[in-house]
Amino acid sequence: MPPRIVSFLPSASEMVCALGLGDALVGITHECDYPAEVKGKPVVVRAVLPIEQMSQDEIDAAVSQRMRDGLSLYQVDEELLRRLDPDLIVTQDLCQVCAPSGNEVGQVLRMLPRKPRILWLTPRSLGEIFDNLRELGEATDRLEAATELIAASRARLDRIAALTHTAPRRPRVFCMEWFEPVYASGHWMPEMVEIAGGADSLGRKGADSVRIDWQEVRDWAPEVLILTPCGFNLDQTIERARHLTNAPGWSDLPAVRNNRVYAVDANSYFARPGPRVVDGTELLAHLIHPELFAWNGPASAYRLFDL
Repeated sequence: MPPRIVSFLPSASEMVCALGLGDALVGITHECDYPAEVKGKPVVVRAVLPIEQMSQDEIDAAVSQRMRDGLSLYQVDEELLRRLDPDLIVTQDLCQVCAPSGNEVGQVLRMLPRKPRILWLTPRSLGEIFDNLRELGEATDRLEAATELIAASRARLDRIAALTHTAPRRPRVFCMEWFEPVYASGHWMPEMVEIAGGADSLGRKGADSVRIDWQEVRDWAPEVLILTPCGFNLDQTIERARHLTNAPGWSDLPAVRNNRVYAVDANSYFARPGPRVVDGTELLAHLIHPELFAWNGPASAYRLFDL
């Protein structure tokens, strides 16, 4: 019998369902929206800040202040968690902004009468995402399913790399992970760009995303600009990116001049370290090298940003 699983982050919920354990998933977060089978499950974790009503600079300031004050960004429904009585809690210790982590999880454990197993997911690369998937398979007796999914995912990535390797050059790409202030991408995102046949010198492969000065973007002069703010879907990305057109030198960027600025559904394809990062890499390959790679996924994955 599979363990009763509570997920503290959306990517973990996706992994659990990808291994055929949707029925065993008894608790999720307010952000868990994929796949469809997670909808309606009990919500154990909610955000403290009303992010939907805040601008990006307000979010950045509020998050920074709570971090300085040692306060959590999430609230765990301890009574609900106690009733759900999980055997396994899947969480992370990579980013305090993304989900409950570290000390917060420890506090929750202390109030549970029966201590569940904790599986920590802390990936910084595509390989580590696959490692986490394997670890989840081992913890839930779904190792064979995990191994098959990993093999299929790697095969798709290898196919992308083989196609983009034939390109005569690697265009300069910038993946903007936050708009106010501007953040360059980190962790697995630069690796995805690399496989997709682009070059992003502003990204930090395997490291935390960082705030950068807008002048650095102008100096890099990206030929392809990907708007991929962490935590937002396509419509939210477009709405929050409108002010970028007022940035100094915006119209001089090669990506703007050549109409190659794309808004994407960051939540689905880039921000969450789960199985769909492979889809995200395919999407990047299409946006960077449309002559080599078609996009056969949902039309809602991206849109040309041509305000």
